[in-house]
Amino acid sequence: MELLDIFKALSNRTRLDILKGLKDPENSFPPQDEGDVHEVGVCVSSIQEGIGLSQSTVSDYLATLHRAGLVEVRRIGPWTYYKRNEATLRALAEVIGKEL
Repeated sequence: MELLDIFKALSNRTRLDILKGLKDPENSFPPQDEGDVHEVGVCVSSIQEGIGLSQSTVSDYLATLHRAGLVEVRRIGPWTYYKRNEATLRALAEVIGKEL
């Protein structure tokens, strides 16, 4: 876990909003056709619709969150789904509590 990468990823309001939304996806993003959002994740198109930005911008933000280890990615056919990486978030909370 690279703290600087995580803090850089979280320094953008929209990326932070996406991560917060993925904590409660049913109430944060429009419904989707494929699977349980807690197991499969949330489709990029649902995140894009919920955030209200272009798909390319949302995809870029999600890639930044993924590189920082804050979200997990799953591909099903042509669609990409994202969900929070709870293990990284727990480790981050622990590091903040102990070191900062």
